[in-house]
Amino acid sequence: MSGCPACGGPLRPASSALARCSQCGTAVTLAPAPGPEAYESGSPRLARLVAPVLARFDRRRLSLLGSPRGSLLDIGAGRGRFVAAARAAGWAATGIEPSERGVSAAASVYGVDLQRGGIDAASGTHDAVVLWHVLEHLDDPSAAIARVASLLAPGGRLLVGVPNLASVQASIGRERWYHLDLPRHRTHFTPAGLRALLERHGFAVELEQHALLEHNPFGLWQTIVNRFTTTRSWLFSALKRDAPLVHRDALVTLVLLPFAPLCLLAERAFAALGRGGTIAVVARLDV
Repeated sequence: MSGCPACGGPLRPASSALARCSQCGTAVTLAPAPGPEAYESGSPRLARLVAPVLARFDRRRLSLLGSPRGSLLDIGAGRGRFVAAARAAGWAATGIEPSERGVSAAASVYGVDLQRGGIDAASGTHDAVVLWHVLEHLDDPSAAIARVASLLAPGGRLLVGVPNLASVQASIGRERWYHLDLPRHRTHFTPAGLRALLERHGFAVELEQHALLEHNPFGLWQTIVNRFTTTRSWLFSALKRDAPLVHRDALVTLVLLPFAPLCLLAERAFAALGRGGTIAVVARLDV
C-alpha cells in the first residue's frame, strides 16, 4: 500500500472500504475506480425552480476569490453553471469537463463552450483555478495540484472545495455519510491533509472556510435520513434522475424533512469548531 496522497504518511486499513493515514487522517478508497458511465446522469429535476438558489451559491463561491482580476479556469466544470456565473461577475472564465453530456449541457443551457477533457488537457496561464468537489474524485490528487501549479500565474490563487472526513456529519454517518460516495470518491480529505497537500506544492493557504451553506446543512440532513432509508441518499439520487420518485423512501424523507432547519443551525456550530461537513480553501501560489 502506497503512502497518503495528501501528506505522504503511512496508510493503514480502516475498514473493508478505506485505508487511512495515521498522520493527517486522510483516507483512500480501496475498491477500483468506476468507469466514466458512473458520472453520467440526466438533467436534474426542479433545475429551474432552484436556479436562483444555485446562483446565490455561485456568487458566494466567487466571493472567496475576491474581486475579479483576470483569467479563471474551472476544472471539472460540470454543466458550466459556475463558468457562466464567473463571466457575469467580470472574470475571463473558461472551463474544462471530461463528460460529453456536461459539455453539451453547458452549451445548450448556459451558452458556455467548455473544453472536453481532464486536468491533463488544461492549458494556458490563469489568475485563478477552481477545483470545486473535483479533487476527491482523483486517485492522484498530488499530480493534479502539481498540474494546477503549472497553470497559475505567479501569485495566482486556487480555490478547492472537498468533503471533510473530519466533520461531525462524517462521524455520525460513517458508511452512510452523504459525502462518502464510494467508489466514485477516491480520496477523502481532512483539513490537515488538504493543507499538507497544498503546501507540498508551493501553495500558501490564505483562507479556510467551514461554513458552507451550499453543501453542509443538506449533507448533514441527508446523512441523518440515510440512517432510515433503504436507498442511500434517495432524495439527491431522485433529483439527479438516478432513483425512482415513487418509492417507500419518499415517505421516510418527507417525515424527516422538519429536521432540515435544525441541521442548518447544527452545521453553523460545527463550522465554528472547524468540523463542518465540507471545506473550502483558497491558496496562493507562493513563488
